[in-house]
Amino acid sequence: MKSRFKVRSTTSVNGHGHAPGPVRSLMKERAYEEIKRRLLTDAYPPGSFLAERQLASELGMSKTPVKAALERLEVEGFVNVSPQQGIVVRELTVWEIADLYEIRAALEAYTLRAIAGRLTGEQVRRLRANLKAQEAIRGAGDVLTGVALDAEFHVLFAEFLGNQEILRVIGQLREKMQRVITAVFRLSPVRIDTSYDEHRAITEAVIGGEGRRAADLIARHLELGKRLILSPRS
Repeated sequence: MKSRFKVRSTTSVNGHGHAPGPVRSLMKERAYEEIKRRLLTDAYPPGSFLAERQLASELGMSKTPVKAALERLEVEGFVNVSPQQGIVVRELTVWEIADLYEIRAALEAYTLRAIAGRLTGEQVRRLRANLKAQEAIRGAGDVLTGVALDAEFHVLFAEFLGNQEILRVIGQLREKMQRVITAVFRLSPVRIDTSYDEHRAITEAVIGGEGRRAADLIARHLELGKRLILSPRS
């Protein structure tokens, strides 16, 4: 006897059914990562207006994962979403930048004091490799590489500490500030070179077990960066 009931597939992704849970999650993550990458590289500068439909078309997906990605990016402070204005790429205020620098200074100074004199041979090798890469671009004005190496340098210490919450927060702070740091490097490429000198001094203090000196150096390094970022905005 034939059954009168037909089993309907729930795994179709041809537009007539629904994608399974893992596929939906993958698409949301892909949309989030790609839109965030574009924000961090200034493909969407502060003040730009974004449209879900256009983003979906560019990414080759439906509006659903794009909407979820934008909601996540709004929570992280990268965009504003409102019924009146739509989706607007946010620019950090002077006060927000100053606050972010204060948090970074406190966390990074603590981190350097905690790990000074305790690095493994492999950790020292990774730091020196980063510094060597920074030295290789001195005078070249290679902003994008300079920004990437600068980010890696600061995150390495948090990674060595092994505190996952500090590593997570420092990574998030760095991402929020990446656009303004990129802007400073573009306006003043010499900052890439002076940062290398400061990074090298910080590294030697940490390797040599001079925790207090390393903390003072990182505080001065970040304070100088803050002044360079805020001076044209004040």
